[in-house]
Amino acid sequence: MAATVASEHSIDRKLSALVEQARPSAAAMLAAAEAVDAVAELIKRVPQQQATPEAARGFLRDLGLETEKLSFTFRPPEVVRLAGSHAAGAVARPEVAADLLVRLPKECFHEKDFLNHRYHAKRCLYLCVVEKNLRCSKLIRKVSWSTLQDEARKPVLHVYPATEIVDLPGFHVRIIPTADSLFNVSKLNVSTRNNVRAYTKDGVNLPTPKYNCSILEDMFLEENANFISSTFANWKALQEALVLVKVWARQRTSIYTHDCLNGYLISAILVFLTVDSGGSMITRSMTTRQIFRVLMNFLATSKAWAKGLVIQSMKKRTVTKEDIATCLKTFDVAVFDISGHINLAFRMTRSAFLELQDEAVCALSCLDKCRDGGLEELFMTKVDFCAKFDTCLRINLKGNSKVTGLSYCVDDESWRILEKDVQSLLQQGLTDRTKMIRALWRSTPSEWKIVEGFSEFGSSPLLVGMMVSSLEKSFRLVDIGPNPENRVEAVKFRKFWGEKAELRRFKDGNIAESTVWECQSWEKHTIIKRIADYVLMKHLSLQKDDLIHVVDQLDFCLLVDGQDPVSSSGALLEAFDTIAKQLRLLDDIPLKISTVQPLDSAFRHTSVFPPEPHPLAYGRNSQRLPKFATTCIRSLEVMIQLEGSGNWPLDPVAMEKTKTAFLLKIGESLEDRGMFVSASENEVNVLTSGYSFLLKIFHERGLVMQKPVGDDKTQSVLSEDKMLFQRSQHSSMINGLHGRYQVYGPVVRLAKRWISAHLFSSFISEEAVELVVAHIFLKPFPFHAPSSRVAGFLRFLRLLSSFDWIFSPMVIDINNDFNLMDEKEINDNFMLSRKSYERNPHDIEPAMFLATSYDKTSEAWTKQSPSKSVLKRVAAYAKSSAELLTNLMLHGPSGEYTWECLFRTPMSNYDAVILLHQEKLCCPHHVLFPAENPDGKLVVWGKPSKDFCPYMPLNKGAVKGLHDAREKLLVNFDPTTYFLRDLKCAFSKTFKLWYGSVGGDAVGLTWENPKKRGREEADEAAPEPTSILKEVGDVGKGLVRGVYLVKAPKFQ
Repeated sequence: MAATVASEHSIDRKLSALVEQARPSAAAMLAAAEAVDAVAELIKRVPQQQATPEAARGFLRDLGLETEKLSFTFRPPEVVRLAGSHAAGAVARPEVAADLLVRLPKECFHEKDFLNHRYHAKRCLYLCVVEKNLRCSKLIRKVSWSTLQDEARKPVLHVYPATEIVDLPGFHVRIIPTADSLFNVSKLNVSTRNNVRAYTKDGVNLPTPKYNCSILEDMFLEENANFISSTFANWKALQEALVLVKVWARQRTSIYTHDCLNGYLISAILVFLTVDSGGSMITRSMTTRQIFRVLMNFLATSKAWAKGLVIQSMKKRTVTKEDIATCLKTFDVAVFDISGHINLAFRMTRSAFLELQDEAVCALSCLDKCRDGGLEELFMTKVDFCAKFDTCLRINLKGNSKVTGLSYCVDDESWRILEKDVQSLLQQGLTDRTKMIRALWRSTPSEWKIVEGFSEFGSSPLLVGMMVSSLEKSFRLVDIGPNPENRVEAVKFRKFWGEKAELRRFKDGNIAESTVWECQSWEKHTIIKRIADYVLMKHLSLQKDDLIHVVDQLDFCLLVDGQDPVSSSGALLEAFDTIAKQLRLLDDIPLKISTVQPLDSAFRHTSVFPPEPHPLAYGRNSQRLPKFATTCIRSLEVMIQLEGSGNWPLDPVAMEKTKTAFLLKIGESLEDRGMFVSASENEVNVLTSGYSFLLKIFHERGLVMQKPVGDDKTQSVLSEDKMLFQRSQHSSMINGLHGRYQVYGPVVRLAKRWISAHLFSSFISEEAVELVVAHIFLKPFPFHAPSSRVAGFLRFLRLLSSFDWIFSPMVIDINNDFNLMDEKEINDNFMLSRKSYERNPHDIEPAMFLATSYDKTSEAWTKQSPSKSVLKRVAAYAKSSAELLTNLMLHGPSGEYTWECLFRTPMSNYDAVILLHQEKLCCPHHVLFPAENPDGKLVVWGKPSKDFCPYMPLNKGAVKGLHDAREKLLVNFDPTTYFLRDLKCAFSKTFKLWYGSVGGDAVGLTWENPKKRGREEADEAAPEPTSILKEVGDVGKGLVRGVYLVKAPKFQ
């Protein structure tokens, strides 16, 4: 109990520190207040003058207004007052603008100016006069135009003081006109009144609820601002809670938008929870964290949203149930203000509200399940469009006939109408394949000239984010529609789908309308893209180039000859089942085989290039041979266990020899059964069904045997059993994880390809990559687990770059096995590994601490590598790649920055570079981009060897027969691997080797610091770098194409 209380206090302290960090200093706030007062005085002094339409001719034109009768005599505002977060005492950086409400004088308007956008026109002209006068003041550095909540017809001014406030970069005053008591409220009834005469259907005027609310908002802005600021006054916890909520919302870019949340609406909802009509859920006795939780719980679970919120006190309520019901028929969300006349949430859409609820549910989970009450996940992690949604779609609607055919503004604005149309079409087309679709069009241009009107609005693409409901549904090939006997629905179906609709008879005998999305199994992740593209092109008259769907842009790095080799996985699993069955049936060996388990990553769906069937790896009745085949075949490791026996030797060396004898006998038995076996004392490979399998025997006794002092050979024997056990446990867990998250495999493949492309394979094992990727699925907060490869890959890069590797262990609890004791054990092990940090910050082992149920000390995959310096480099590369990927998803390729750049690594970051002959690699078809000659001195140039070729001809003239061809087959041979092994032996203390294990044709070298060598070696004169590199060329003669010296050693 005491520990829990201490933990709660600790979280509250951290939360308070976060709030203090988010709030500007008292000195900065004082400077801001002085700047606001100065701007207010300037506005009050604007002299009476004529406001003419010329100042905003484009704006008036695009509202569809004639300029006559819009001129008026400008008068200084009746009231200029501070509002918003500065008035409420809840300013949250980095958005620190101060809202200045400017009341429009009644004398500037006529009684019926609420009709046909005349109010909006005069509102704009009033601001034009203010802008002209502010620009003339020496106290003002800059004045720019923007909009209120992205509503084009409601411009506001951003005024930047001449004196910049150091602690508030970007500070400006936002001038917002208000229309207190300007018009008769009854004339602006949202459900019945038409105030834009052009808004008709079949000659009948339609109500204009959005337009009416746009004016009502200005009419009651002051009253609501007064009520909100008075509620927050002298209530520290509520002010801090508002700061927290704004930080939380701003981190979530798709809910802090024109159609969802803003600071004004957040503060109004908080106020509602303090009054009796909101159940007085927030009281003055609550802490900041408690208020935040109450709000999240209310957003996530309250049934009050379905009934509508009314901020008015119960005793003074003027809003009737009928008013609320009418409002909810017109708008998706209802939040009545203190006056009862305006729905503060009139811009909020159904999709935005559902996303808001989803984020609130996620926030509650973070509060309960994450460390430190979810502080990092809730307030410090960016939940942006690209990482949140499984697929992102950019739609270029600039100049589209659907846009140009609409008036910019009638009841609603054309951009909002298109948002709804896109949302509706996608929901109808994708049905249950998605659980959330968000269409957002931030239409306001960054630099807006009011005289140009709305011509630049909507220049940026409309963004659509989609979250997949389940892969099973999203990968569905056939959508079944209505029965043709239901003629009304069948006609609707055919009208919507057009030529894509077809009548089909299904296996159960039913006949129904349907749509079919034929594709290969490895292309199923593109089905949503195909449906979305078809629907939008058909109904919005879009061209294919107008739709950029981020789904398959990274597939290029996983393909071989335009196909994904993962399509061969079925044959691989069948081959394994065959050999596993044969092994278990063996009866001519002393001990029967009890367990057969695959260990290779191909079996757990995480191999970048799972092997494809090889024509020479079949049994005696081989298939017909092709003209060519690869010379090398990778053998897939398989672990076998024998039935128990007490006759196993106790000596480790003798045990190893016994295992070898067993393996050789197993090989003979399989060979007698028609399989091709390649056996030696070191390994036994069995070729069957198109694949090669490397057999390993695991015995549990090897885990507990003690190593005799000084016997290095015994140590290696022991480590073999222990490693087999760890790999066995790892394979089982990862296979289970892939069963739960089918997109896990493709994300790992992309991650491994990236690790290899940037030459990190020498330091980070593939198992470590699999565990890091597993973390984003098992602990996805503040997201949901990803359901697309691109989103998953982006989160992998961000996790790799942002995780606090030095001070935090990464715990991967795949089966949810850990209890408090396990967590304590892991933490103790981690702290033990960091004991040396204070003495030597560079001496950390392991730098990447990955804890699993089978390895709580992180010794299996990262004990020796990567080092702290290497991990720092990996994190820097990951950060750069994540930023590039985010930019590509939002804006597309630009100049030299393309999707391919994610997998290109700069060779200038190495001290020396070794280029290999691509035609001498074992899998030259896996090379993504042939390495280019780096800028540097060419030290060695080598010719390719004639002794090895990655492909062998199999025609009758080249080989005598199947036996002859198999004699030339190289099992588990990779010239690059042997070359690197030789380099490590010869130059282990001279330089670090950086290489890619997947399609790598270049090796990077970085010189080791001589201080890290032994004292005797350090005292010796450092060898000349070119002579070292010449020796490197000699080691790799026949494989090395060139060796370049890029940078001389610093110790030279």
